[in-house]
Amino acid sequence: MVRIKEKVIEGLLMTAGMITILTTLGIIWILFSESYGFFKEVHIVDFLSDTQWTPLFAQKHYGILPLLSGTLLVTFIAIMVALPLGIIIAIYLSEYAPANFRNKVKPSLEILAAVPTVVYGFFALTVVTPFLQNFIPGLSTFNALSAGMVMGIMIIPMISSLSEDALTAVPKSLREASYGMGATRFQTAIKVTVPAASSGILVSVILAIGRAIGETMIVTIAAGQQPVFTFDIRQSVETITAYIVQVSLGDVQHGSLEYQTIYAAGITLFLFTFLLNNISYFIKKKYQEKYE
Repeated sequence: MVRIKEKVIEGLLMTAGMITILTTLGIIWILFSESYGFFKEVHIVDFLSDTQWTPLFAQKHYGILPLLSGTLLVTFIAIMVALPLGIIIAIYLSEYAPANFRNKVKPSLEILAAVPTVVYGFFALTVVTPFLQNFIPGLSTFNALSAGMVMGIMIIPMISSLSEDALTAVPKSLREASYGMGATRFQTAIKVTVPAASSGILVSVILAIGRAIGETMIVTIAAGQQPVFTFDIRQSVETITAYIVQVSLGDVQHGSLEYQTIYAAGITLFLFTFLLNNISYFIKKKYQEKYE
């Protein structure tokens, strides 16, 4: 009877794993098969080099660079906000905070990750942007700065939680050896604990970057829908995900070249996130320090 239960559980686990693999393969197949028709009409060199993206205009251009610049600009701002705050929070929770306080604060901090992203988007548009316009002249109503800042707030829990786990995993013997050499708690945290957990921290940052690149609602609401090749944080930009939302609303004829642009943009986004995930896996596998 026990063996039968084990076989059933094993079969269920295998089925779940196969569903995950088949779903991933299905997504890849759809992206490549649908984008193939697009690249039959648009040369890949033009797609990667043209600085104009106007597939819905009368004079059509299919250069992905404006969408890429918008995506990377917003992501860069988000990481500049989330990285220092996330690392500081992780160091405090792992090195300074009492255990009871850490056990209460860490779950509370992770509530930020449960807030719907559409709420973050409206918060950026109605609160952050008007506040920043008091200090930054020429800041558009829809802009990369406010969208990136709020996105950074959203991904703080990812960096802080994963980094805190990496810092906590560092053996106490290293800390005790540092204290024995006369180092202060701050010196131990900065010069011993953080370097020892650097691979885990770096993985958390890479995963956060992938999360920021794939974010949709914040940039759709707060960053605008102007596919302009610019790195001016005050201007309206359009990201890859925001464009996919724009075309998916139903105004573009299904099966047309304009409609197939969402698959070309989607496969670009997929390759970015796939590359980042593999980099994080390689770092964790290759360089993470192991302690007995």
